[in-house]
Amino acid sequence: MTESVLDYMTRLGRAAREASRVLARASTAQKNRALHAAADALDAARSELTAANEQDLATGRANGLDAAMLDRLALTPARIDEMIEGLRQVATLPDPIGEIRDMRYLPSGIQVGKMRVPLGVIGIIYESRPNVTIDAASLCLKSGNATILRGGSEAIHSNQAIARCIQHGLAQSGLPAAAVQVVETTDRAAVGALITMPEFVDVIVPRGGKGLIERISRDAKVPVIKHLDGVCHVYIDIAADLDKAIRVADNSKTQRYAPCNTMETLLVHAAIAARVLPPLAAIYRDKGVELRGCARTQEVLGADVLAASEDDWFAEYNAPILAIRVVDGLEQAIEHINHYGSQHTDAIVTENFSDARRFLTEVDSSSVMVNASTRFADGFEYGLGAEIGISTGKLHARGPVGLEGLTSEKYVVFGDGHVRG
Repeated sequence: MTESVLDYMTRLGRAAREASRVLARASTAQKNRALHAAADALDAARSELTAANEQDLATGRANGLDAAMLDRLALTPARIDEMIEGLRQVATLPDPIGEIRDMRYLPSGIQVGKMRVPLGVIGIIYESRPNVTIDAASLCLKSGNATILRGGSEAIHSNQAIARCIQHGLAQSGLPAAAVQVVETTDRAAVGALITMPEFVDVIVPRGGKGLIERISRDAKVPVIKHLDGVCHVYIDIAADLDKAIRVADNSKTQRYAPCNTMETLLVHAAIAARVLPPLAAIYRDKGVELRGCARTQEVLGADVLAASEDDWFAEYNAPILAIRVVDGLEQAIEHINHYGSQHTDAIVTENFSDARRFLTEVDSSSVMVNASTRFADGFEYGLGAEIGISTGKLHARGPVGLEGLTSEKYVVFGDGHVRG
């Protein structure tokens, strides 16, 4: 009798739980050896990786995948280089596991502190990009977590070829193969099983479109680290340096249009709108950005601006389109961001320290910035080395999630025969 999807996923989950206990006690040197050995295996398997990827691309073309999806799916020589470099970079990152902090003596004589530990088993569900397999596996491995990877069906052969290289790295360093497992069935029931196995899986990280993440968030029976939207704002305050404001507002929108940390709405204080909006509009026009503004924005910019609808304030365009609103001041800007934003990344441009502090305190987002582009909201840019995603939730990890975000802490107590009186 063939194995059911549920039985298959249960077997993967049980093996991952057992492997997680081995990984939790693995030394930093052993984990780094596995990462370097996996990088060597990827380098040696370039032709196999390309052949497997070509199989997926051919299927994708036959199934009518669009050019953008095919591009995300492609494992070019440069992307293989990046995967190899990524593994080696993660090997150089400090290992958070076992770090003990805040040790202190209490009046009873015991010593109490906190020790950083892995989360256990992390399930990662993602679409199209095969390089996520390496990113996710390497960060989970370095942070002492076992992982179950469920990539999109369109990348099944590529993901399996990459997984073989990772398994080789694990074997070379004496770590269990089940520390990194790629789900081999394309049956969607596998996702349903993975997100409802709290006995085997501690955290789910979905990486993909909004529909996927909404479904996972709704149906999961284990905690989810995720963000749904990237509706990011830049507010140009009355006390802004105009050169800085133009630089930040330009870069936040036009450096790249697709990422989740790209600005989607620009807010401008009414007192400086006439000075800052015309030069910004000229920059955006030259770069082909469509502007949609409130009535006051239209008064300043005239025919350059379409009328913004209520939906525009909620929109994540991922495209050369920008919504602009002129506001009466800091309070209205904060109200707008907290009402329409997605708690991702928001910035203020100001030389007024009190306004900056108030913005940092009152804007309820996972990254809040002063005089800097929203495009900095990224694990690599924050010095985390790499990230597994961005979390806009409030529990545990918030903002870009790197190695530390894949760990937890437990209290540790040292005594010397102490008993409680």
